[in-house]
Amino acid sequence: MSDRQHIIEVECLYKTFEKINAVDGISFKVRKGSTTALLGGNGAGKTTTITMLLGLLIPTSGSITILGEDMLQHRYRLLHRMNFSSPYVDLPQRLSVKENLTVYGHLYRLPKLKARIAEIAEALDLSDLLDRRYGRLSAGQKTRVSLAKALLNKPELLLLDEPTASLDPDTADSIRSYLEQYQRDTGASILLASHNMAEVERMADDVIMMRQGRIVDSGAPEMLVEKYGKRSMEEVFIDIARNNEVIA
Repeated sequence: MSDRQHIIEVECLYKTFEKINAVDGISFKVRKGSTTALLGGNGAGKTTTITMLLGLLIPTSGSITILGEDMLQHRYRLLHRMNFSSPYVDLPQRLSVKENLTVYGHLYRLPKLKARIAEIAEALDLSDLLDRRYGRLSAGQKTRVSLAKALLNKPELLLLDEPTASLDPDTADSIRSYLEQYQRDTGASILLASHNMAEVERMADDVIMMRQGRIVDSGAPEMLVEKYGKRSMEEVFIDIARNNEVIA
C-alpha cells in the first residue's frame, strides 16, 4: 500500500553488474513537495539509482513506487508527470533550441506549446537562443536548455543531476531561485544529485548519503552538520566519502 505522504518509495533496491552491486539494497522515501538531495562520490550509485527511478534501467531486485504507481509495472502512467535534467545528457545537436523543445513538447502532448516554450525560454533567459543550433551552445547554455526541457510539462516530480553545472554564480543563483519558486507554485517534489554542497544546504530539506552502492546516512542538512560536528555539508560530504565504515 503506497504512502500518500511520499512521492517516491524505494524498497530493498539492488542493481548488479557482473557480480558487482552498483546499488546494494537501498531503501528510502522522498516526501511530497520536498527537495531531497542524493549525495555521494563518483561511483557511489547515484546515477544508477536515478536511472532506475526513470525506468531506463531495470533493477536486479527491489521495488520502486512513484506517485503511488509501481514504476516497474506502470512506467507509462508516470512519465508525463515527471521529468529529468542532466548537463551530461545531450539533446540533438543539429536541431535548434526551439526545435528540440518542440519535439519534446509534442512527446508530452502539451497544449499551447508555442506559448509554453516562450514562457519557459523567458524564465530561463533562453529567448535569444531559440533559433540557435543546440550543438553551437556553450556548456552553461546547454544546461539551461536541459532545464527548460525538463520543466516544459510542469512535472510533479523533477529529477535533477547537477542542475547548475557549468553556470556562472549569478546564473546559478537565478536558476536555484526559479526552481524554488516553481516548487512553491506547483507543490512539485525534487530529487537533486549535486556535488555543490552550498546548493544542497540552500535547497534540500532532506539528504541521502550514498557510498559504494549503499545508503550510509540521511537526514536534514543542518542535522547532519551537527551530528558530524562539522561547519558545513561540504565537510560532512568529505568525512563520509573518506570513511570506509558503513554508518547505517
